[in-house]
Amino acid sequence: CRAVLPVLALALLGLAAAAGPRQTPALELAQELAEELWSAGLPGDLPELEPECRSLLAAFAEGSAALTGCLGRRARPVRLCQGCHGHYRRLLAQYDSIASAVGNSSESHNCAKSILTSDRLQIVVTLSEFFNETWEAANCANCLKNSSEGLSNSTEEFLDLFNKSLTCFEHNLQGQAIDLSPNNYTEVCKNCNETYTKLNDLYNHLQRMNRQGGESAHSAHLCIDVEDAMNITRKLWSRTFNCSLPCSDTVPVIAVSSFILFLPIVFYLSSFLHSKQKKRILILPKRIQSNANLVNIQEKYS
Repeated sequence: CRAVLPVLALALLGLAAAAGPRQTPALELAQELAEELWSAGLPGDLPELEPECRSLLAAFAEGSAALTGCLGRRARPVRLCQGCHGHYRRLLAQYDSIASAVGNSSESHNCAKSILTSDRLQIVVTLSEFFNETWEAANCANCLKNSSEGLSNSTEEFLDLFNKSLTCFEHNLQGQAIDLSPNNYTEVCKNCNETYTKLNDLYNHLQRMNRQGGESAHSAHLCIDVEDAMNITRKLWSRTFNCSLPCSDTVPVIAVSSFILFLPIVFYLSSFLHSKQKKRILILPKRIQSNANLVNIQEKYS
C-alpha cells in the first residue's frame, strides 16, 4: 500500500494541474487528497535531518548571514579584519562542528555526509570556501594574534597613529579656508608632519618585517585594513594637502651623485697620461752615434 500511495498521489496532482485555473470542486478535492496522500505515504528513501544536524545547519546559516553582513558593512573604508574576526572565528567553529558531528540514529547517515556532501551543489562547503578565500586574500592573519582573538600589538599601534593623524588633519582644518594649490604649504603640513612621519615609518617597518618572515605570495602583503588606512592617509597628505616629507638622505645622495659624475673625468685623465708615457721619444747618446759613423766609413772604403 505504501508503494501505491505515491503513484496515486502523483496521478491526482497531474490531473489537477492539467485542469488549469478553471478547476471544478471535484478536482480541487482531488488536489487536497493528493497532497494528503503525498505527505502520508512518503517513501523511506528521503530521510529528514535529525534534530541535532538541523540545529547545526541553522547555526551555520545564522553565522554565515552575520559574517556576510559584517563584511558588507565594513567594505569601505576597509575594516574587515578588525571588525569581523569574531564572526569568522565562530563560523569556523560551526563548520567544524558539522564536519565532526554524527547523528544519533543508527539508520541515518552522519551529519557531515547529510549536510556537506549529499548533493551536487554542496552549499555549506561552497560558503565555507568563499569565506576562507576572502579572509586569506585580505591577509587578516597578519593583523591578528596567533589565536585570532584580537588585533596584534603592532596593528593596534599602527591604528592608534592612524587615528591621531586623522585627528590632526581635522583639527588643523577647522576654521580655515585652505588654498589647495600645488605650492601651498598648509598648516596641516607643518603641524602634522611628526605624526605622519611616525605613521609612515611604522608602516615601512611592518612591510619589511612581513616580507622577511613571509613565505607565500599573500604573506608578502600586510592585512587589507592597514594597507587601506595607509593609502587613505598618503592620498590626503600628498594630493589633498600637497605636503611632502623632507628627504633625510639628501647629503649621501648628493655625494654619491657627485662621485659618479666625476668618474668619467678621472677615466679620461688617466687614459691621457698613460698614452703620453708610451709616446716618449728615445734619444740616442752621442757616443753611440760616433761609433756608428765610424763603422759606416770603414765599410765604404773596404
